[in-house]
Amino acid sequence: MSYKTTNGLMKHLRKNGIQINGTDERRKLLNTGYFHGYKGYRFFKNSCIRIPFTKYKEIYATIHYDTELKTLLYGKIMFIETALKNIVLESVLNEAKSEKLSIIIEKIITGYNNAPSGCTVKEKKEFQRNKLKLQSNIQNVIFREYERNNPKITHFYNANNHNGIPIWALFEVLMLGDFGFFLSCLTYDVRNVISKTLGINISADSNRELIYKYVYTLKDLRNAIAHNAVVFDTRFRSMKPSRAMMRCLEIETGLPYVNFKAIDDYVALIVYLLKLLKVPQKEIILFIDEYISTVEKYKKTVGLHVTSIVLRQDYALRMNTLKTYVLS
Repeated sequence: MSYKTTNGLMKHLRKNGIQINGTDERRKLLNTGYFHGYKGYRFFKNSCIRIPFTKYKEIYATIHYDTELKTLLYGKIMFIETALKNIVLESVLNEAKSEKLSIIIEKIITGYNNAPSGCTVKEKKEFQRNKLKLQSNIQNVIFREYERNNPKITHFYNANNHNGIPIWALFEVLMLGDFGFFLSCLTYDVRNVISKTLGINISADSNRELIYKYVYTLKDLRNAIAHNAVVFDTRFRSMKPSRAMMRCLEIETGLPYVNFKAIDDYVALIVYLLKLLKVPQKEIILFIDEYISTVEKYKKTVGLHVTSIVLRQDYALRMNTLKTYVLS
């Protein structure tokens, strides 16, 4: 079985029209990897859309741009996750009048017996399936953390007077995707309370689905960052955005269109949520400026033949629109 050394891979790149020479670029290729780096970044979204790189420094600049995006976005997503969990937790406790999981699941999780009025038997069964799936997910999460000897969980199960774990302890160990599923299983009335508490534009959300669909959207991005996958072209997106998801952001931010086909739409979602969470305007503006700086630095290192594919041509106008929204 044949394989190529780093020098052999450099020769292979040159044969394929990519200028790469010298010990500095050899080291960069070695550090970023041929398969993770070149193979992972040579196309936009899918292999049918090749980015017309002609120099290795353009590929390296794209990898660096992607890394800077991950660094910029990750902290904000983690803040939003923590804040949303705390806000949801308060609403859940108020509505269920208990911190016990068994009571919460019975009172405010949608199932067969408390499905919305007018539901068909088939729809009621689907709600019940989701309720059972949620219970299974919760038990799997608890088992996973108990096996890891996580004190947030073992503290309750190893006690002499063990009576299960409270909802707030569960929220401490729920992954973002599991948290989104928990939200989706809440009754309409509870999701309505949460949406109004946050200040979500419910005129664009008749079914009160935005709260968990936005969480799912951030989950895709967060997981891509956490696993060091490519994020700059949004290939990580696993869920088709609903019209309500797009329309809400358009109405609230003033953006002419939102479709989550470019990373600046995820920036817009983060900005929207940060404003709902009452983050100081200066902090949000700084976040937007840091994104602009990251993009501008990238534009200076690659040619128009690359940026015309990688970046939206109206991105600067969109960022200015977001700033106006933040300051409004």
